[in-house]
Amino acid sequence: MPMILNEDQTILRDTAREFCSEKAPISQLRKLRDDNSVDGFDPETWKSMVELGWAAIPFPESVGGLNFGYKGLGVVTEETGRTLTASPLFATVWVGGTAVSMGGTETQKSELLGGVVTGETLLALALEESHKHDPYGVAATATRNSEGFLLSGKKTFVLDGHVANQLLVAARTSGNPGERAGISLFVVDAASEGLNVTRTIMVDSRNAANIEFDNVHVGADSVIGEIDNGAEVLDPTLDIARIGLAAEMLGSAQECFERTVQYLKDRVQFGVPIGSFQALKHRAANMFCEVELSKSVVLEALTALDEGRDAKEIAILASLAKAKIGEMFHTVSREGIQMHGGIGMTDEFDIGFFIKRAAVAEQTFGDMYFHRNRYGELNGY
Repeated sequence: MPMILNEDQTILRDTAREFCSEKAPISQLRKLRDDNSVDGFDPETWKSMVELGWAAIPFPESVGGLNFGYKGLGVVTEETGRTLTASPLFATVWVGGTAVSMGGTETQKSELLGGVVTGETLLALALEESHKHDPYGVAATATRNSEGFLLSGKKTFVLDGHVANQLLVAARTSGNPGERAGISLFVVDAASEGLNVTRTIMVDSRNAANIEFDNVHVGADSVIGEIDNGAEVLDPTLDIARIGLAAEMLGSAQECFERTVQYLKDRVQFGVPIGSFQALKHRAANMFCEVELSKSVVLEALTALDEGRDAKEIAILASLAKAKIGEMFHTVSREGIQMHGGIGMTDEFDIGFFIKRAAVAEQTFGDMYFHRNRYGELNGY
């Protein structure tokens, strides 16, 4: 498969760019923040995104999906990154939907993915239990009883946790925290008795929550995948999610870079545009090179997903993408602030929203240090 966009994917990208710039500009995120939005996203905008088919892009036609591939979803996600669109697209489609698609039964796929495609179901993955990404550090427990399982424990940094109506929970059915074996995945209704959700306000104005489980009952049919082998579903799900997040971060970084270059052209000092200063030219050129390299990394990772390459290669590309784009976005967002000068630190300019998003996105599902180490281990170092 060529590592370029085909005609249909290009049309989808252009449509997404027009939609996001008109219906979900950065001013929308600013308003959601200033109004202390209960949902953290605009339901009408999400409804429009669903009507455009974005929630159905990667899923099979048997559940109402479009089966258009992850490259198609990637170009849409990249455009949402440009305008920092707050929506359930990542948590519900890239993360939750992928997990169900990977390990769910036919009934689970029909019910959950069918709901995702129509916009009726919002999903959230309850995985993390500490301030650092540790996919196997699961201490929350699932104890078997005659009617199913009882879930107990705490989860943190659950993306869209307070708006999701179905939670995908990683709990330990055997073994000890840190071990890959012994983790199981469960579907839990967000209205279940014994479940307490606390929304957290993040610096990037996006959704996350802390969730406590106090003997929350789930049936035996709530298991996704196999008991004790949840990592077999979790690992590929996280890799696909990391690639999706890298696509979003790429879009954000491109917009941040383009806004910075425009400011260098517009801002006049000593009678000339500051972009004519050699030092700033060099810094802008470095950012340009980093952005262009990152485009290739993300496109290769998305292409690998659509080609169905083996799990190890996808894992390597996922860590490469997350590390590279995380590092690049970190650099571009901070350079953007510095090149805007003092006004860049104020809330008057939108450029500050990018550095805040970079800080959160970089930590989500593993920062550059986590993925550099993982990349080395996957390659035998």
